Amino acid sequence: MFFAPALLGLRAAGAAPAVLCCSAGNYYNQGEIRKKELEESCCVLGIPASDVTVIDHRDLPDDPAVEWDTQLLATLVLKHIEAKNIDLVVTFDAGGVSGHANHISLYSAVRYLHSEGKLPEGCRVLVLESVNLCRKYISFLDVLISCLLPRDALFILTEEETEQAKRAMRCHRSQLLWFRQLYLLFSRYLVVNSLRLL
Repeated sequence: MFFAPALLGLRAAGAAPAVLCCSAGNYYNQGEIRKKELEESCCVLGIPASDVTVIDHRDLPDDPAVEWDTQLLATLVLKHIEAKNIDLVVTFDAGGVSGHANHISLYSAVRYLHSEGKLPEGCRVLVLESVNLCRKYISFLDVLISCLLPRDALFILTEEETEQAKRAMRCHRSQLLWFRQLYLLFSRYLVVNSLRLL
């Protein structure tokens, strides 16, 4: 939903992204369906199911109002980083793109790992910039703004890649409510990702 430009850009640069999802997405009791949809979506972006990990931990409920425990989440994320030999983590910033408490918890856990020196040597962290509501929904028009503002990494999709990102988003059929259909049309996150290093 948010990271397709970075994932496609990193793949184009020769990286082999691995996706870690810290919830099965069971808020509406659709966890198993959403796991399959995530794998399908990642496949459209060129990431095989073997590189997609979904954590389904009872203390990490899929709930936009619940802040996850930083220590628990940091432990699980670090375990994944070490198991996959990750040297670059891409996650949410303190705004969580949409203010979603679970997204913000991920940022807090990764920031904790980074600030405490717990990440493997050489492992860097990029956080996805949360933008204001206007910029969030001006699609490709935000590319010019993103190019002019300071950032550490910028991924901009071609028209063909944007269609690929939209196809990936459409794999999440259980979540494609009317407002997400609008998201498909207007979201800048399906066209551009601007990121900062922690």
